Amino acid sequence: MTRPLNPAPLGVTTEDPAQFTAAAAGSGRLIGIDAGTKTLGLALSDVRRTIASALETIRRTKFTADAERLFALTAEHGVAGLVLGLPRNLDGTEGPRAQATRALARNLNKLSPLPILLWDERLTTVEAERMLIDADQTRKRRAEVIDKLAATIILQSALDRLKQGN
Repeated sequence: MTRPLNPAPLGVTTEDPAQFTAAAAGSGRLIGIDAGTKTLGLALSDVRRTIASALETIRRTKFTADAERLFALTAEHGVAGLVLGLPRNLDGTEGPRAQATRALARNLNKLSPLPILLWDERLTTVEAERMLIDADQTRKRRAEVIDKLAATIILQSALDRLKQGN
């Protein structure tokens, strides 16, 4: 069987929390993603979508392998949607990292029906770094957990906003 040249996306990507909530309706956790060039930091919500917790860091290799691991986790945890941090510049404009994040969302949409919420992540890594320094974590330990913590901050921020909309 041949595949169409331009298959329609399976999932939807949005920046609108209400549209995302409708697409991710029903029960199911959410996964937050801090997409860096070398890693994907992941966080997982509870089933009530109230609390975000660090999940794991995927060392990026090839897109297919990264996506397989991500979707294995979504199946394992009964995930209903993804919250992907969108790295805007401080002035709100989008640079190359934001474009790469949008491309990641498009590629994930081609593989899965899970809706994706693009969430403004300005300063989340800075906040995560500050929290780890305040907790007196070593530089080595900070490097090990920074991406998961940034993903947790992204996801918690989105969860708080999604709860306000209900």
